[in-house]
Amino acid sequence: MTRDLRIRRLTVHQYERSVQDMAYDYNGFNHVYQKGGQIKGSGYVFTIETDAGITGEYVGGVEVSYAQVGMVAEYLLGKNALQRELIWNDLKRALRKHDRFGMAPIDVALWDIAGKAYDAPISELLGGYRTSLPAYASTYHGDENGGLDSPEAFAEFAVECKEIGYPAYKIHGWGNGPIEREVATVLKTREAVGDAMDLMIDPACEYNTFGEALKVGRACDEAKFFWYEDPYKDGGTSAFAHRKLRQLITTPILLGEHVRGFELHVDQIIADGTDYVRADVDYDGGITGVMKLAHAAEGFGLDCEIHAPGPAPRHCMAAIRNTNYYELGLVHPKLARGESRRAVYSSDYSDGLDSVDARGHVPVPTGPGLGVTIDWDWVRKNEVGKVVYE
Repeated sequence: MTRDLRIRRLTVHQYERSVQDMAYDYNGFNHVYQKGGQIKGSGYVFTIETDAGITGEYVGGVEVSYAQVGMVAEYLLGKNALQRELIWNDLKRALRKHDRFGMAPIDVALWDIAGKAYDAPISELLGGYRTSLPAYASTYHGDENGGLDSPEAFAEFAVECKEIGYPAYKIHGWGNGPIEREVATVLKTREAVGDAMDLMIDPACEYNTFGEALKVGRACDEAKFFWYEDPYKDGGTSAFAHRKLRQLITTPILLGEHVRGFELHVDQIIADGTDYVRADVDYDGGITGVMKLAHAAEGFGLDCEIHAPGPAPRHCMAAIRNTNYYELGLVHPKLARGESRRAVYSSDYSDGLDSVDARGHVPVPTGPGLGVTIDWDWVRKNEVGKVVYE
């Protein structure tokens, strides 16, 4: 008998939080360490309630995500919450003129409902390949403030992460800085940790020219980096440009974080624009979208690397064979070991630097659905906005 759980209410909770010892870099986009600094930011908790009393929950998304939720709310009310594939494809068409960020909160909350309805973790519903995930320490961007402010500082932090147990480490370098410092960071970090740790670098599209990207790429070759991600200011979208870069270096390229749409990711693969395929729960249509990308990459014999931490990425990675590392971040040697978002959860869930075991692994939540418990008292105490659709 087909189950029928009708959607009766959608709620968007917006909360505000402060992060200590943080500031913005030269252009006001990247978060960097600054002793005594403070930044304020918004976060969101989204819920979908059903007529059966089962509620799906999701922590994440950005302002544009929830603007799009509002655009499709009327469509969702009354739909069967277990028809995720139908809803996903209807929303894909409805939001075709936009970036489709609104699909992710909806899709993840629907998966949470399914897990709770069947009393199983999402990873089990997805197929269940593993229960423990090897993680890489993903750093904050380089700063000029006595934190990650030099090649030596990045190298020392890599050694610390290796001693904690991390099998891999990813550098987010500086914005608007000398390319020679980026090259030196690549080489010094490898020298510091030796050969027994995988290293990656993500310039986050900061390099100004193809020539700068090539210089760092050749340093990555020398240092035997595991991947080289989104190097320069094309935005990580040009398959042609990165195919040319791939012809000149041997370090594998990782692209896809800024490509919107399942089909365009596949086009980038076919055009030889990337070696690893990037997928993101928030950016690529939720859990459903990430799993489609992972299976498409598998068909091409490529690995799919999931961007950013969180319960939903953990469940996805737990059900994917062709993937290597969970991104744990962002982390820093002088910031609190517990990442600030853990306050949203009343469980012991965390994506702080200290969240890994001695092998550098994180667990997959085992409770129904996403398997994490939201601290609603904390959310309501810090709530600055609320929108209800019913």
